[in-house]
Amino acid sequence: MNQDPTSTSKSRSGSSHGATAGSDAETLKSQLGDSYERAKVGGVQGKDAASDILSDPLNKLRADVSSLKDTIARLIAQAGGDTAATMRNVGQSVASQVGSAASGAAEAGSDLAASAKEQAKTFAAELEGMARRNPLGALAGALLVGVVIGMMSRGRG
Repeated sequence: MNQDPTSTSKSRSGSSHGATAGSDAETLKSQLGDSYERAKVGGVQGKDAASDILSDPLNKLRADVSSLKDTIARLIAQAGGDTAATMRNVGQSVASQVGSAASGAAEAGSDLAASAKEQAKTFAAELEGMARRNPLGALAGALLVGVVIGMMSRGRG
């Protein structure tokens, strides 16, 4: 077998070059795997770092919202209490005014009744005086009143 010495050296250099390319590929693959693992761990650490950075403002925001909710609840409760007190005062005021009006009406009614009683006494005294002065006229007047009452009751029955 006659081989050309250059072809042998070519095949040796080709196989040495192929071995170098294979080892370069293995090295690159290893570096890529290491980079992937670092990125994966770094991503988790980055996520944890971002979570730590955001957790403080989020916790403060939660506390502020809770405080705002409590403040609004107290404000509504106070407004409700004020409204109830105002309604109670208005109710008492109306009751007082109605009571005053009722007592005023009662006094006016009492005055009216006293006045009517006084007028009835005066009218009765005048009728008695007229009957003493003119007994026949009083008798005729009583007869007339009786006839009128009789006619009114007959017309209804």
